[in-house]
Amino acid sequence: MKNVVIIGRPNVGKSTLFNRLIGKRRAITDPTPGVTRDPISEKWILNGHAVNLTDSGGVKLDLEGFDELVSKKSLSLLDDADAILFMMDCTEVTPEDQMLIKTLRPYTDKIVLVVNKIDDVAREDLIWNYFSFGYQRIVGISSSHGLGIDALEETLMGMLDLEDDIEDVEDLQAEDDRNSIKIAVLGKPNTGKSTLTNLLTGMDLSIVSPIAGTTRDVVKGDFSYKGREFTILDTAGIRRKSKVEEDVEYYSVNRAIKTIDDADVVLLVVDTIEGLSEQDKKIANLIVRRGKGVVIVLNKTDLLKGLPNERQAIEDRVRFQFPILNFAPIRFISAATADGIGAMLDTVLKINDQLSRRVDTAMLNNALKAWGEAYQPTRGSEGHFKVYYGTQISAKPVKFLFFINRKKDFPQTYVQYLKNCIRRDLLFGDVPIEIDLRERQRSESNHKLGQKAKVRPTSETRAPKRPETKPAQKGGKAKAKPAAKKVGAKAKANAVKKARESYKQSKAVKRGK
Repeated sequence: MKNVVIIGRPNVGKSTLFNRLIGKRRAITDPTPGVTRDPISEKWILNGHAVNLTDSGGVKLDLEGFDELVSKKSLSLLDDADAILFMMDCTEVTPEDQMLIKTLRPYTDKIVLVVNKIDDVAREDLIWNYFSFGYQRIVGISSSHGLGIDALEETLMGMLDLEDDIEDVEDLQAEDDRNSIKIAVLGKPNTGKSTLTNLLTGMDLSIVSPIAGTTRDVVKGDFSYKGREFTILDTAGIRRKSKVEEDVEYYSVNRAIKTIDDADVVLLVVDTIEGLSEQDKKIANLIVRRGKGVVIVLNKTDLLKGLPNERQAIEDRVRFQFPILNFAPIRFISAATADGIGAMLDTVLKINDQLSRRVDTAMLNNALKAWGEAYQPTRGSEGHFKVYYGTQISAKPVKFLFFINRKKDFPQTYVQYLKNCIRRDLLFGDVPIEIDLRERQRSESNHKLGQKAKVRPTSETRAPKRPETKPAQKGGKAKAKPAAKKVGAKAKANAVKKARESYKQSKAVKRGK
């Protein structure tokens, strides 16, 4: 795969161009000079061809502290590069630019001078001033607005000898990602994460310094072990929010946390001498919540005093302080002396196999029956809790679904009991397990009327009515049945009779007059 390196002084737009070309925000961009320190590499699809694109830290004239380390690291990339994108700013040429022009003279044949910040038509004429530096290939771009990117890609296609008959690069890349085990290295600052990354990859990918917060971007590297491919992600040290003052560190911490989602297994690196902190516990909570495999890596064992049972005492203290990771393996290593690295990688392979494992539903329910016979759920206020059956619904992360009779107030102690049984009997002993509970669906009639309710007969199940039989009548003249007397009928008749008599008497009196 061809290597393309972006180089230039600080704050000239290298990381913005890098993100523009690969199509995602991989590198941190900020107006503060010197944000990028470690080289960041990513696969870039250049007109259907896979190219390795690297963003480097800014090269400075005054080499002091970090600046010297960053500049040396950036310049060390030039010998292996097939093409170099030398970036300059169209608005000014600084002494650092002049120094880089001299330094890059031996690499003239593979350099493309990229003049950045050509944001409008008025600045296009400024490009002609840069032909005086003697470079054959000069392209004006705006990395922020995407102007001139097509011309830059065409120039690189003319430089690089890329094969014409290519396969589907995206499918090949996706296949590589599936086959590779992704490891994220997390922990507090200055615990040895970058030293461990460099040791595993066999390259100086990350700058190593005793100053906390050296690593900012996520540094990616690849290596092989026992015939398996690994991708390792070195992250910035995660400090408490109260100690994060710079915006750059804020973005660094956020991207470090984001790598948990991208990883299969997390190496939580802890300084053996300093021990665990509250920040380590918060990181552990994030890992478990996302269902990722984790190895607690106790680094710097070369600094231990060598006392009897010293390691056992440290491990016991970690188990006591870290109950949320009671399932996670603990491995002692020294990244400085390469002690314990093989055992740590063997553990990573074991955890990855457990995360990928799937259990047959019949096997799970046979085990569930045995677990229920050994220990039944406690009784609730509305009766016994029951677990009917279960199934595994996913791997990476490992999730199980159990159907129960009643979800409300279901005892969490029994859920933990099921997790322990799954780890013990189904070979998930070193990974986090998530259990979801769901009430089993009941039939509509039982749901509305209850288990003991009577079922209403239907037209099909209802017994036919027997015809009514009337008693035989005797011969003779038929008689009408007398009407039923209503209550108060006699009193009403008397009142009517009295009213009539009173009316007749009044009429007679009138006639007599």
